[in-house]
Amino acid sequence: MNEQLVKEYKNFLNNGKTERECVEEIIKIARKKGYKDISNFSKLKTGDKVYVTKMNKAIALFEIGSEAMEKGMNILGAHVDSPRLDVKQNPLYEKENLTYLNTHYYGGIKKYQWTTIPLAIHGVVCKKDGSTVKVTIGESNDDPVFCISDILPHLAQDQMKDKASDFIKGEDLDLIMGLGISSDCEKENCDKSLNDEKDKDKSVNQKNKEVILALLKEIYNIEESDLKSAELEIVPAGKARDMGLDRSMILGYGQDDRSCAYSSVMAMLETECKPRTKCCLCVDKEEIGSVGATGMASNLFENMVAEVIARTEKNYSELTLRRALANSFMLSSDVNSAYDPMNASLYDKDNSSVLGGGVAFQKYTGSRGKSGASDANPEFIAKVRNLMDKSGVKYQMAELGKVDQGGGGTIAYHAAKYGMNVLDAGIAVLSMHAPWEITSKEDLSQLYDCYKSFLDIV
Repeated sequence: MNEQLVKEYKNFLNNGKTERECVEEIIKIARKKGYKDISNFSKLKTGDKVYVTKMNKAIALFEIGSEAMEKGMNILGAHVDSPRLDVKQNPLYEKENLTYLNTHYYGGIKKYQWTTIPLAIHGVVCKKDGSTVKVTIGESNDDPVFCISDILPHLAQDQMKDKASDFIKGEDLDLIMGLGISSDCEKENCDKSLNDEKDKDKSVNQKNKEVILALLKEIYNIEESDLKSAELEIVPAGKARDMGLDRSMILGYGQDDRSCAYSSVMAMLETECKPRTKCCLCVDKEEIGSVGATGMASNLFENMVAEVIARTEKNYSELTLRRALANSFMLSSDVNSAYDPMNASLYDKDNSSVLGGGVAFQKYTGSRGKSGASDANPEFIAKVRNLMDKSGVKYQMAELGKVDQGGGGTIAYHAAKYGMNVLDAGIAVLSMHAPWEITSKEDLSQLYDCYKSFLDIV
């Protein structure tokens, strides 16, 4: 087991709880290995190491090989967004003696899992003057945390009759921000505000909201109107931890898909320059369909590759771009559902991935009749299998669950539209999409070795 990799991975999870933070961390790591922003180059040559970013939420690393770009690349493609709660644009409101932050959940979650656990706020607030304020509350030992309340069992008779998908409504996933004015300092501020006749008529609720706004102003110099142009994400508060008495597992937030993203980045940084150009792509928005300017369904990746080709070829050609993409090999670096013995009826055991079973290769994803899948060619799978066997990498072939039970997708089919060979490759995750997910340390080590071997395919 690669203990150093596991240690650094947990630090990555702790420091990268949003896609912006992940990209920031990847840039820090890559720069130490000699990578530079592509904007610093007018021409690229063999051995040059560059990165291209988009809106601070997607990034691609390239190491230029000795072969012409039109021969194709070896690509590792992951995503760095994870299920969470997003703060709405007009979020602060009062109800009785509590002030809340209004949210909208992002990605596939079980809503009830997000109640009564410590939560943190991460993100940015963009002000009209062009400045950006970075916000992180709830991660330091001295920070307050936040929570979404739930009703006590004694009063939950009606609630417990509802389906699990219904008894916590999406509109009820609002964060408690404060409880009125209790401290001497707040009392003093309140008394001052009541000097105005107009203020005397204000409710305690309104005073409470004013306290929260005053704190935001004091700590971050943020006005309420600035929240209209904010990108604030609610994530579980706390660090990734070793799990199990034998410390064989990792419990942490966002391991789908940051386990694959981090392993891909490290594999990219630790392999030598080869004839084929190498690429590590980390995109956004996979959990909601790869939409938007930073998602794989956009022209994001082909635009990034075009920037590289424009700097490696004497004359830029659209045909060169198309050939480069079509002749590429890609591992869609994404996780699979781990076989759960407590819910065995949901799985075809012979075609499921297990914790500790090594890298999970998925020929296809999708749901039911393979809807939304990228179905990998067997010739490419055989090529990858041969490479894994030669490299001593432990792997398993798996599906997400039983046919007709459900399903899911990855970025693979968006890459396959270019005509390249694509295969999903990640590790098994137990409690996938829960606030805290479970992975195997040994699987992570095997995944890193898998990605390193793949980048060396000629």
